[in-house]
Amino acid sequence: MVMLLVYVDIIITGTDIALIKDLQHMLHSTFKMKDLGHLNYFLCLEVHPHQNGLLLNQNKYAQDLIDLAALKDVTPDDTPMEVNVKFQKDEGNLLPDPFLYRRLFKISRFMQSPQHLHLATVRRIIIYIFGSPSRGLFFPVGSSLHLTAYSDADWAGCPDTKKSTTGWCMFIGNALISWKCKKQDCVSKSSTKLHDLLSELGFTQVAPTPLHADNPSAIQITANPVHHERTKYIEIDCHYIWGAFDRNVITLPHISTALQVADVFTKATPHQRHKFLTSKLMLFDLPASI
Repeated sequence: MVMLLVYVDIIITGTDIALIKDLQHMLHSTFKMKDLGHLNYFLCLEVHPHQNGLLLNQNKYAQDLIDLAALKDVTPDDTPMEVNVKFQKDEGNLLPDPFLYRRLFKISRFMQSPQHLHLATVRRIIIYIFGSPSRGLFFPVGSSLHLTAYSDADWAGCPDTKKSTTGWCMFIGNALISWKCKKQDCVSKSSTKLHDLLSELGFTQVAPTPLHADNPSAIQITANPVHHERTKYIEIDCHYIWGAFDRNVITLPHISTALQVADVFTKATPHQRHKFLTSKLMLFDLPASI
C-alpha cells in the first residue's frame, strides 16, 4: 500500500475573528493542521505588518542572490540598468561557463548562449538590489477596490528581432497587484480577467477599468474600429481590445509620458525618473520610508 501525504500552506485572513475561528475549527475537524500564528513568511515572501498597511518583500532571496554573485563589497547602483544600452544575442564573447549566469537570473532572452556583457548586466541588477535588499511592495489600509491599469511599449526595442516590448501594471486603489514585461503582449486580456475575478469575489467593478496609455495613435485605432492596412499583424488582439472597449469593460484615457508608470517596465531610466516611477508603484524600503 502506498500512502500519499500532501502538505498545503494556506492563509486565512479577514476582519471577523469569530468567523475565522469557526473556519479553523472546521478545517481542524477534517484535516491534520498546525496553526503557525500571525503571517510573516509565505512562498518566499516576507510579510511586515504596519499600522498603515502591509509591506511584502523578499529580503532573504535578495541576500541569497548577493551571496551567490559574491557582490557584498560593492557600491550600490541607483538604477538596475544603464540608460540607452540595448543588448543583442550575439554580442561580445561567450561565457566559458554559463552556469552562474543561469543560476543568478532567468533572463530567458540570452539564456542559451550568455555573453560576458550579459553577465555584467545581471551583476548590475544585483548591485542595485544590494542597495535596498529590504525594499518591497506596500499595500495601504483603506485603499479603494477600483481597478486601474497602465500600459506602455518601446518601439522596436529588441535589436535582434526588431520587436517592441510591452510593459503593463495594474492597481487596486493605490496597491500594485499585477505587472509584466513581455514582447508584444496584450494587456487588455489580463485587465478583463482581473475585472471578472474581482466580480467573482464580490467586488463588482461598476465603472470600466481605465487603461492609461501615452500613445494617441494606439488609442485612436482602438476607439475607431476601422480596418487599417498597417494593423493586420495585430488584428486578433485589436479585435479583442475593441470588444472590451465596446462592452465598456475598459476605457483608454490618455496620460502624459511623464506620468506613465508602466514606463519603468519597458526601458532603463535615469536615477530621478526611476525613483519617481518606483515610488508610484508603492515600492518602499523597510521600515523608514513608510
